[in-house]
Amino acid sequence: MVSIAALNSATSDQLVQGLTPEDGARVLAALDYASEVYGTTPSSHGQSAFDFSVGVASTLAFLRSDAETRIAGLMFELTLLDPTQVPTIEPRFGQEVCDLATGVRQLIRLRELTVGQQGGGGRGRNAAQLAVAQVETLRKMLLAMASDMRVVLVRLASCITTLRYFADIKRFDDVTRAYGRETLDLYAPLANRLGIWQLKWELEDLSFRFIEPDAYKRIAKMLEEKRMMREGFVTSAILRLQTEMAAAGIQAEVFGRPKHIYSIWSKMRGKELDFTDLYDVRAFRVIVADVKTCYTVLGVVHNIWTPIPKEFDDYISRPKPNGYQSLHTVVTAEDGRPLEVQIRTQEMHSFAEYGVAAHWRYKEEGGSNFSGQKYDEKIAWLRQLLAWKSDVADAVVGQEDIQREWVEKLKSATLDDRIFVLTPQARVLELPVGATAVDFAYHLHSDVGHRCRGARVDGIMVPLNTPLKNGQTCEIITAKGAPGTAGPSRDWLGNDYTVSTRTRSKIRAWFHAIDMQETLSNGRALVEKSLQREGKTAVNLESLAHKLGFAKVDDLFLSVGKDEFSLRHVEQALHDTGEVAEPEDAVVLGKSRASSVEQGAKSGVLVVGTDGLMTALAKCCKPAPPDAIVGFVTRGKGVSIHRTTCKNFAEMRSKAPERVIVTEWGRAQTDTVYPVDIFILAGDRQGLLRDISEIFSREKINVIGVNTQSAKGQARMTFTAEIGATAQLQKALMAITEVSGVMEARRA
Repeated sequence: MVSIAALNSATSDQLVQGLTPEDGARVLAALDYASEVYGTTPSSHGQSAFDFSVGVASTLAFLRSDAETRIAGLMFELTLLDPTQVPTIEPRFGQEVCDLATGVRQLIRLRELTVGQQGGGGRGRNAAQLAVAQVETLRKMLLAMASDMRVVLVRLASCITTLRYFADIKRFDDVTRAYGRETLDLYAPLANRLGIWQLKWELEDLSFRFIEPDAYKRIAKMLEEKRMMREGFVTSAILRLQTEMAAAGIQAEVFGRPKHIYSIWSKMRGKELDFTDLYDVRAFRVIVADVKTCYTVLGVVHNIWTPIPKEFDDYISRPKPNGYQSLHTVVTAEDGRPLEVQIRTQEMHSFAEYGVAAHWRYKEEGGSNFSGQKYDEKIAWLRQLLAWKSDVADAVVGQEDIQREWVEKLKSATLDDRIFVLTPQARVLELPVGATAVDFAYHLHSDVGHRCRGARVDGIMVPLNTPLKNGQTCEIITAKGAPGTAGPSRDWLGNDYTVSTRTRSKIRAWFHAIDMQETLSNGRALVEKSLQREGKTAVNLESLAHKLGFAKVDDLFLSVGKDEFSLRHVEQALHDTGEVAEPEDAVVLGKSRASSVEQGAKSGVLVVGTDGLMTALAKCCKPAPPDAIVGFVTRGKGVSIHRTTCKNFAEMRSKAPERVIVTEWGRAQTDTVYPVDIFILAGDRQGLLRDISEIFSREKINVIGVNTQSAKGQARMTFTAEIGATAQLQKALMAITEVSGVMEARRA
């Protein structure tokens, strides 16, 4: 059994660093308990479970986390080695520690389920894009699954502890390579996005060490050979710049930018550069108070060292598309080698670190990409929260209210607008909160959704309207048979079964297609029955459809099935060698007459006091004799003639009264007609259009346009007709109001 006495006192001191005496005592008590329960049991990676837990807790202490997080770091391995021990954690350390430990266990389970999924899935560019998208979904899922964001911190600490162990024992095999790839793809980017730079850099370097061991050794050797010289030069360069700025009365913060091995390798590979050609191996950053001082410092830098013109970027006056701002310059130092300097204000620095222009976006997405902005804003807020914790960590001792405030905020910083559910093959699907098994099925594929008959969640049968949760594995049970032979239930359109509009639209599309097929079948049966009755079963249906004015026979069947086309016309077409009569419920539209003002006939409008002005009847109100009219002088199109009651004219007159001109009807040709709009509201019924059309025909009114809408048993119709005078229109309107079902008939 391992005893606390065997531990280095420095390690014990580190575990309680930054905590109150009471919290420190709780951590040491947890350490004592861990030594008892772990003993000499190895972890899943071969390291002593106790040493592993101490390593995790030490990393969490380095991050200045709270006592509960450090205790969870000591205890979560126990939940993996012996799940029966989970109930012992709560009574000993509290519900909070228990929740954190089990939360980490869930993330470990996710790793086991998704191992190997990051890089699979076919070949080619599309497969690569799908793999990248899947990795990004897994990153989001890691955060979304953690109801308490401290779970993610523990998971990151466990990753780095495992990698350190692999490095210590110099283990290089398929296991370490796979673990390094997973860490580089998932956990290092998470540490980067959360602003935990210390972990991010080490996670990348350690992962790279196992993925590309030869490249790692080569770059490490080059860095070690030049390290003392490089660090000495950067220190002296910073001192010289600080001296020059102090002489100029400039206050600034100057610090070196450490370059780690993986970053150097990425730049060498991406830009095809030699190690000696990298500009930012030797680099530092200057933070000042305002923009004016940025340019002043730039002048000082260029006065000390010779700038390389092609390597200067002014992202202050010309920000990057996502808002990033900074001055970047590369200068030639005394030894003839390049030195990179970045200059920015504190506000720019904060935006670059915590805003949507965060450094991880350049590294991982290659520029401005604002997709998922809501998600990014949450990450930025969380990074600020973690940074704030780091800033106040030294003052936390004795100020439990500050410590508690940070913990509560961190616990509530969850990404809860989406959930992430796995397929049995470990593919991760992103769904809206509250999504059910039905939503999951349709997200997989429309045919899977249509044939869905049941679901298993984590191996247990559940009702189809069961809301899914983060990290669950859902398996859809489908109806047997060929695709298209089974369909959804209309009950699924209710809120109890679906929350996704995408799902509902697919279900509605299914039933629309089914309804159309039933209508088509009914129409076919009616037409065939009519043919049998007439003894014409051998007739060519396509020819019959064309004779009746339909493009194809299915259009005829649909029209008959919807009761929009009478079988009487089919029967007539079978016996009539001439043209088929128009349907009984249709309006015969005529062409606009040559004598219509629409076709260029003179309108007969006179502009009082003026001769020769071009006039045109306004289409908004369509005046016709003897309407009271008025003119409005347009720009370049003559005089527009409106009815005096026209709302458009009233608005134009209020804005430009000086352009109003008096007009009146003159003498037009006796056969001149004017287009007018007629509105009719009626109860929808079969034969309504036919009855109204007969009145227009009887009154010798030419109808050139019609628009009908039917809803809730009411028909709203707008006709465009050509009349010689409004008296002719009034007579027609009176007759239309007497048609059965018509509630209103008026000029629009």
